[in-house]
Amino acid sequence: MSFVECIRISFRSIRANGLRSILTMLGIIIGVAAVIAMVAIGEGTSSSVASQINGLGSNLLIVSPGQATQGRVSLGAGSLNTLTLADAEAIEQKESVSGVAPSVNGRGQIVWGSNNYSSSLEGTTAAFPQVRNAQVERGRFFSNFEVKQQFNVAVIGTEVANNLFSNNNNTNPIGQTVQINKIPFTIIGVLKSQGSSGMTNNDDRIIIPITTAMNRLTGGKNVGTIYVSAMSSDQMEQAQQDIQSTLRSKHNLRPQAADDFRITSQTDILSTAQEVSSSMTALLSGIAAISLIVGGIGVMNIMLVSVTERTREIGIRKAIGAKRGDILRQFLIEAVTLSLIGGIVGIVLGVGAALAISKFGGMTTAISISPILYAFLTSSLVGVVFGVYPARKAAQLRPIDALRYE
Repeated sequence: MSFVECIRISFRSIRANGLRSILTMLGIIIGVAAVIAMVAIGEGTSSSVASQINGLGSNLLIVSPGQATQGRVSLGAGSLNTLTLADAEAIEQKESVSGVAPSVNGRGQIVWGSNNYSSSLEGTTAAFPQVRNAQVERGRFFSNFEVKQQFNVAVIGTEVANNLFSNNNNTNPIGQTVQINKIPFTIIGVLKSQGSSGMTNNDDRIIIPITTAMNRLTGGKNVGTIYVSAMSSDQMEQAQQDIQSTLRSKHNLRPQAADDFRITSQTDILSTAQEVSSSMTALLSGIAAISLIVGGIGVMNIMLVSVTERTREIGIRKAIGAKRGDILRQFLIEAVTLSLIGGIVGIVLGVGAALAISKFGGMTTAISISPILYAFLTSSLVGVVFGVYPARKAAQLRPIDALRYE
């Protein structure tokens, strides 16, 4: 028989046992659809995380306090109070650094008229927009002069502005006097929406001069974090070395002493996030791929049943001249056809599921051609691997035994 004739007979056999064929393909359909959907979610998540991290700032380095130990037990990262405004000023003098924005954080209860709202409070310097890649949508950001003079001015995120002013005839926040932790502040700007970065909502925050925050709200002398922007991506490593040597000198650390601070680069954060995302995607895809194995076993099972049902047909074909290779090819093509149909249906369902998750589930997905080709080739391979044994069993039947089979 020709190859086309084998394909025609395969489709006729599948149609003759429609329900059984659908149930046989179900494992492959589910496996292929699940793999494509999981990979799309994983790639979309990786892309979203990368975008959020890049949105934190350009060539960003994050300097945070080190961790204290008590009785050889670590108290956790940031448990030391080692960073100061003087440290930030010393770092700013380095040629590899383009901007420095020290930061202190807390919670702020902001009240305007009868409205009040609780938000994260951050004290920083005028370099914040440049270092943290933030843009002011309305009004302006505070200046170095306002930081030095400890002015009571504030820049708020869009979520804070909406919660305080949108229900009051869309009052313009700029110039309004509000109470932040019972201290009056004048709103001078509203930040452009940046969305979320991990578990942090960048639109739900109040930003004030760091000197005002330290002297009138938090009462501390140390800063929580120092954000540093390197001159370029090529100077990230040099900037990191400069920061390390500067802080060790400022903190009078001996050569053999460990750093009492930690420097994290944007690249480190991105790499860690992508590794976690890739591991989760691989795990979920591996679980989904088990369905392909189950589907392959189903294909082998149904082909064995088909061989048993068509034993007399096999005997007749051999009696009129069909060779072992002809019978082997016929049943192998049937198994591959069954798997390919399941694979194609699975691809359609997988792409549809990824699009539906993106549209209705609020998750970012990224559909690429690679997993689709992988799923198509895998379904073909499943048909070959699990179809060989039934095909060989059919090909090895003796004509006389097959013709006598009841």
